[in-house]
Amino acid sequence: MGDLYIGLMSGTSMDGIDAALVDIGETSIEIVHTRDQPYPGELRDDLLAAIGVPLDEELPHLADLERRTGECFRDAALALLKDAGISSNAVTAIGSHGQTVRHQPNAERPFTLQIGDPAIIATGTGITTVADFRSADIAVGGQGAPLAPVFHEWLFRTPGVYRAILNIGGIANLTLLSPGHATVGFDTGPGNTLMDAWTRKHHAAPYDRNGDWANSGTPNATLLRRFLEDDYFATAPPKSTGFEHFNLHWIAAANVAEVAAVDVQATLCALTAQTISDALRRFAPRTSEVLVCGGGVHNAELMRQIGGRLAATTVASTATAGLHPDWVEAVAFAWLAMRRMQNLPGNLPSVTGAREAVTLGSIHRPA
Repeated sequence: MGDLYIGLMSGTSMDGIDAALVDIGETSIEIVHTRDQPYPGELRDDLLAAIGVPLDEELPHLADLERRTGECFRDAALALLKDAGISSNAVTAIGSHGQTVRHQPNAERPFTLQIGDPAIIATGTGITTVADFRSADIAVGGQGAPLAPVFHEWLFRTPGVYRAILNIGGIANLTLLSPGHATVGFDTGPGNTLMDAWTRKHHAAPYDRNGDWANSGTPNATLLRRFLEDDYFATAPPKSTGFEHFNLHWIAAANVAEVAAVDVQATLCALTAQTISDALRRFAPRTSEVLVCGGGVHNAELMRQIGGRLAATTVASTATAGLHPDWVEAVAFAWLAMRRMQNLPGNLPSVTGAREAVTLGSIHRPA
């Protein structure tokens, strides 16, 4: 048995917290217990609304959300331990990604902001908590994202196999594991975020279950071409993005009024599948296997379209390689917490564009 760590992760979909208790050995990792903790409805609404908060209201609003989100992360960790029947004394550390509310790696003064007060998590659980993983990478010239590729490399790289790890959260990102080459990872563009936002707008539902609504429509070729004209898709990595860029305003800017809502949804699904497949063909054409994780793996229509565009490539869940697709990101941040506690680098310059490999995360010990 190795050391026990907890990973807490909430992505750009803002649907809740993935909590994973993991046993980390020198060359292996095992999930002990997991918990999916939805955000309370009011908190999720406030987090989604924070994207458009006017600057003169932003600071007090975000300060309030910082505490409330921290309390929610704390409660997720405590509930996970209770479910698992594990004492907090048995856990070495918590790795808390927090909730991203701003990510501006290409600004004049680059920054990223993840909220969820780690002091509240550490004090409330009695467990040392590592948080703010992205800032150190940005400080040395990196994008601060994606960060999971270093974990993907450790767990999924296999000699002689041209493999890609595809995480489809709100934003989709790829980790390219090519023999004889440094690991490359980047955000391809929207994963679920545009489809989720369009579904909320028209159906008051959080997401398009199984992609059924998208499947009932017809992708609009003209609209898809307009979407694909965005400069982000043509930009070479390192690169990362977020909901500040891909949102309802972005959809509206493509003049969607003349297209039926269901066909817009079908086109957004096609956009995610197209940008993922285009990125693979451009940057890793020899890829023979794509392992998929994140919420998008449950969107049957999206998975069908990705598979259809990559007909010569095996597309499967990360479960086929031993790790459930719903928990890869949370497990990754438990692993990154372990790296920080051992003073080991947590970023890959070949992924983020950082000038050097550095330790990631600030350590918060219980009061």
